Amino acid sequence: MLKIRMEVNPMAKGFDCATPLTAEKAREFIASGFTFVCRYLAPAGSWKRLTAAEAQRVTDAGLWLVSVFERGADNALAGAAQGAEDGRLALQYAREVGQPEGTVIYAAVDTDVNSSHYDAIEAYLQAFDEQITGYELGVYGEYEICKVMRDRGIVSKVWQTYAWSRGAKVEDSNIYQYENDVTENGIGIDRDESNGDAGGWRVGMAIKNSVPELSAAIANNIIESYLSVAWDNCEKERLLALDAGREDDAAAWMQLRDWQHTLADELRKASGQQMV
Repeated sequence: MLKIRMEVNPMAKGFDCATPLTAEKAREFIASGFTFVCRYLAPAGSWKRLTAAEAQRVTDAGLWLVSVFERGADNALAGAAQGAEDGRLALQYAREVGQPEGTVIYAAVDTDVNSSHYDAIEAYLQAFDEQITGYELGVYGEYEICKVMRDRGIVSKVWQTYAWSRGAKVEDSNIYQYENDVTENGIGIDRDESNGDAGGWRVGMAIKNSVPELSAAIANNIIESYLSVAWDNCEKERLLALDAGREDDAAAWMQLRDWQHTLADELRKASGQQMV
């Protein structure tokens, strides 16, 4: 999956809010030293919804945007079916506001949890992730859910709130929400800080796919040391099966043998060589 780095300094100053930002308000936050704002992907008519027009205003003012999706504080406890439904909506709203692919959508688990909830939340997040094609999944929530879901490999991006966390803090959280319900520049906000790798975005930002490079030398080493040996072994087993009259086994060995050739050609292609 793509890894997009938000170009801000380590532990950058940010906030999240339900109030849509005007151009003037966005500039006020810039002047106050804020570098990013977390806003809601929500349906038309929702009072807290980020719109395409607001996203453009915020971008023009110089703030980074971070997207969060929350239909209900405890939706994630409902498991996979709810996750699939919410993920489909999150994808729709992200596209509507012009969020570039390769950036992050944080699914909110905005409630206290315990170990009895972990499996349902995991199922929710996996189903959510399957729907947000082109985007990376993050999770917002308390310490336990951020740590457990990252440890299980369900998410790589975590936005931890201090609420319900009982003083614990996830190591190297991408965003940390450390204060709730304060007033800044005339609106209610929560205060956040970012480690600079939160998956933020701006309208129109170019996303460059980083394609891993495979050298021809390494590709050929893999082919010669492993795939060629496997091909030879499969061919020997195929011939033995034919001699013994086991035609089905021989066909299976031939299929496995030919797969080694396919893998070798894929390695050649990935390393810029001609397929044979």
